[in-house]
Amino acid sequence: MTSVSFKRCKDSDLEALVKIAKETFVAAFEKDNDPNDFRDYIEKAFSKTALEAELNNPGSLFYFVFDKEELVGYFKLNLGAAQTEINDDSSVELERIYVVPGNQGKSIGHQMLQKVLALAKELNKACVWLGVWEHNPGAIRFYQRQGFKKFGEHPYFIGEDEQTDWLLRLELQ
Repeated sequence: MTSVSFKRCKDSDLEALVKIAKETFVAAFEKDNDPNDFRDYIEKAFSKTALEAELNNPGSLFYFVFDKEELVGYFKLNLGAAQTEINDDSSVELERIYVVPGNQGKSIGHQMLQKVLALAKELNKACVWLGVWEHNPGAIRFYQRQGFKKFGEHPYFIGEDEQTDWLLRLELQ
């Protein structure tokens, strides 16, 4: 098992954040989407301008994940009004959690999720929730093994393509 470290992202990390956000999202979902819709989505969602605005939102927290000195993943949490949907002050949204290709299968995702849960507890939150694409059975199984339960669905658009995300929640003790 690889042991990782975490670093909260700041403004000076914007270039690296744009690069890893695009790289990991493309690796995870490009093959399953219309090329034109996907390209348009990537250009908007992971542009320097979009990620800079997210990074500067006080309700959003980005963390880089390192294996020694190598950047191997990142995640994004949303609090309060920064949440994409629920906007419940007692919850945290895990909006993004990605591991760089070639580093999967090393328990990095599990360690990232443990860090997310620890941060949520430090913030005195009652639950963590997230959206996961209904056609991503590996991710769904991963979250369910950690105790997440489905509580709803919502639409998620990749360009003009309307997809469905399952909403999963984990109550914290």
